Amino acid sequence: MFEQLTAPVATVFAALLGLLIVSSIAIRALAARNAHKDYTEVHLRIRTWWMMIAIVAIAICISRNATVGLMALISFLALKEYLSLVPTRRADRRVLLWLYLAIPIQYYWVATDWFDMFVIWVPVYVFLGIPLIMVLIGETKGYLVAAGRLFWGAMTTVFALGHAAYLLMLPVGPAGSAGLLLYLILLTQLNDVAQFIWGKSIGKRKVLPKVSPGKTVGGLVGGIVTTTLIAVLLAPVLTPLSSGNAAIAGVIISFFGFIGDVTISAIKRDLGVKDFGTTLPGHGGILDRVDSLTYTAPLFFHFVYFLYF
Repeated sequence: MFEQLTAPVATVFAALLGLLIVSSIAIRALAARNAHKDYTEVHLRIRTWWMMIAIVAIAICISRNATVGLMALISFLALKEYLSLVPTRRADRRVLLWLYLAIPIQYYWVATDWFDMFVIWVPVYVFLGIPLIMVLIGETKGYLVAAGRLFWGAMTTVFALGHAAYLLMLPVGPAGSAGLLLYLILLTQLNDVAQFIWGKSIGKRKVLPKVSPGKTVGGLVGGIVTTTLIAVLLAPVLTPLSSGNAAIAGVIISFFGFIGDVTISAIKRDLGVKDFGTTLPGHGGILDRVDSLTYTAPLFFHFVYFLYF
């Protein structure tokens, strides 16, 4: 226990705790001063951030396997939300079971550090297994669309997110195995916040108005600059990255975090829903919160893997 709680990781969690305390006090003061304004959603968001940071901190404190288990749970909940909204055929119930079983198997490869199986399990074996089971069922109507929807869900919520957990198997840098994971999660989430704030402040021109009307050029550029600066500042604390490589990592995480966000937004617009669920008050569902991570996790992982392994 506490094997992952190195001094740098503890310092970052302490800073996050301080930030949450200040935010909670500030929003209460604003609510008291502006009684005519409704701050309910902001209260919910901050309360949920308390919960999410506490859960991640507890998992990291317990052990590496506990953190891998938490990521597996996140994949399960994200896949469940996806499958609950995406139209599926009644005949595909056995395929859905196969998809859910793929999660513990994928994270077993992570926990045992079996990289070769990790990178081929979903893209090869799950990819081949889905149409095989569907063919054995014998229902051909809607076959191609159903196979594509199910495989896309597995790749996004299981394979892509699984890369975040596999960062724990790359114990490089001053913060140990948890440093890279914490670095990725922090930058991905801070990028979402930075793009939102910059978009509200200086954003005028829409980036993708048909997909996500709230996204602006100002928000995107401001988020990239802010996230890249934070990436460079945090790198010596949590990672082995040089300043130059940290800047590249910041650009990767900020830009592709945006891409992950709007990709999930496109799916929600296609389905005609605002959020994938209500699991996280003020934030929507699990998949709404980890949408950016579906792109940043695999890209950041392979960037680090290329540099050091």
